[in-house]
Amino acid sequence: MIDVKIENGIAVVTLQHGKANAIDIELCEALAQGFGELRASAARAVVVTGQGRMFSAGLDLLRLSAGGADYVRKLLPALHRSFEAVFFHPKPVVAAINGHAIAGGCVLACCADRRIMARGGGRIGVTELLVGVPFPALAFEAVRFAVPARYLAEFMFGGTTDEVDAALQRGWVDEVVDPDALMARAMAAAQKLAQLSPAAFSQTKMQLRQEISERLKRSGAATDKIATEIWAAPQTLRYIGDYVARTLKKA
Repeated sequence: MIDVKIENGIAVVTLQHGKANAIDIELCEALAQGFGELRASAARAVVVTGQGRMFSAGLDLLRLSAGGADYVRKLLPALHRSFEAVFFHPKPVVAAINGHAIAGGCVLACCADRRIMARGGGRIGVTELLVGVPFPALAFEAVRFAVPARYLAEFMFGGTTDEVDAALQRGWVDEVVDPDALMARAMAAAQKLAQLSPAAFSQTKMQLRQEISERLKRSGAATDKIATEIWAAPQTLRYIGDYVARTLKKA
């Protein structure tokens, strides 16, 4: 599911889950466990990337459509735990976006402290509303935290994806580099952040995220309950199935 290597004190977490690095329960569990273990490791920072030419195309909609409501009710808590493990990780996290980062894949990138994207054919954006589902609480908060406020509603309602130059201009990513320079640049960014006092960095990171943490405590469970009911509703599952069929037909 994921490969974790320590290079010069930096943990490199590579998604290795099929061509699209599609997100399912097992990948969520692997990410949550992997980032949990990295908390106590000697690694001073983390770079997360994808295998091949894809960062992550988001949730495995084929499996979700086939699994129905029972699968949804297991998937969403696992998805929350994976995003939580990355977003609230106390050490610096850099996303090396090597290709498409769509929907849940985009949210995962937004959980990082810094996003660096490779030039080429990759696009980034959140397409949840096109699929027919609302954002779980933490997924919404991660995107809201990462992008400029002036674009948030457009990104959320529009469901569009941006190519690399537009992604940089509109704030999805912090930096764009040539593909062959991506990992070196991400490692350098991680090393720079890792040079800061670990205790001071962790405290500052938690302060930056404090409002989100408080919102989640106040209303996260209620939001996720509503989101789960919508995701698991028969009409939503039919909508997802139709979306998958249309997408596969276009492909």
